Amino acid sequence: MLDTHRLRVFRSVVASGSVAAAAVNLGFTPSAVSQHLTALARETGLTLFERAGRGLRPTAAGLALAEQADAILLRLTEAETVVADLRAGRAGSLTVGYFASVGAAWLPAVVARLTGEFPGLRLRMSLLEWLPDDPAERVDLQVAVERPDYVPGAGFTAHHLRDDPYVAVLPAGHRFAGREEVELAELAGELWVDNDFARGWCRRNLVEACTAAGFSPPFGVEAHDYPTALAFVAAGLGLTVLPELGAVSLPTGLCAVPIVRPTPVRTILAVVRDAVAGTPPVRAALEVLRSEAVATPDPVLSPAGGPRSR
Repeated sequence: MLDTHRLRVFRSVVASGSVAAAAVNLGFTPSAVSQHLTALARETGLTLFERAGRGLRPTAAGLALAEQADAILLRLTEAETVVADLRAGRAGSLTVGYFASVGAAWLPAVVARLTGEFPGLRLRMSLLEWLPDDPAERVDLQVAVERPDYVPGAGFTAHHLRDDPYVAVLPAGHRFAGREEVELAELAGELWVDNDFARGWCRRNLVEACTAAGFSPPFGVEAHDYPTALAFVAAGLGLTVLPELGAVSLPTGLCAVPIVRPTPVRTILAVVRDAVAGTPPVRAALEVLRSEAVATPDPVLSPAGGPRSR
């Protein structure tokens, strides 16, 4: 079996580029570092480094082992953290994943509840724009966007939070701004601001709806996220189409109009690892998420810039 201590030393040498630098970083002698490398090479039967000037350069085999070592050492660190929590009498840890637009809208209330009610909880927040296909890569609780018929697979349960229909965000003076709704096909002749540089599921969902309406989205300006896209619209560069949750806080002078025939909709779920589903922190987090999903204000604005009911 591989010695994890030697793997740590090996990774330090790969990162540092030399035995001497790794020795300084680790607080070892260069001789001790060299001995660990020799022992690891003997254990694996591989040539892990080659000389590069005064330093060392990992071979192809060394790079492959370094990649595996990263995953091994990460899991070991996580296990050591759990042991430290248990020894200190802490209530364990919880990792919560979220996507950008829900982070600002819902997560502050979740974090406030958890840190206030469970002061011993080690809470980790992770920005995740999509739900990993591999269950081993998933976190304990992730607020994710998926299709309405999504099934999370063995070991996880999906809790429906909200169906989030898309709206068109327009300048208040736009010809569609006073409408109660706008058909998606009516937007075909407009200049669109793209708001999803990552080309994620939310964008694909929109493109599919446009295809169903008989056109391709005429993107003319590209933005990396919703706030930037909204700023572009405010500058008069076009309109943008995004889910309601992304249009809750609009810049002055913009309004949002519901889209129909068809209405693109994304489903927001809380995907929970079954092993932690019964714990008080997870139950509390789900309670807050459900409350926030219901309480999220209506983003649709009148041309004058004030709220109106739908």
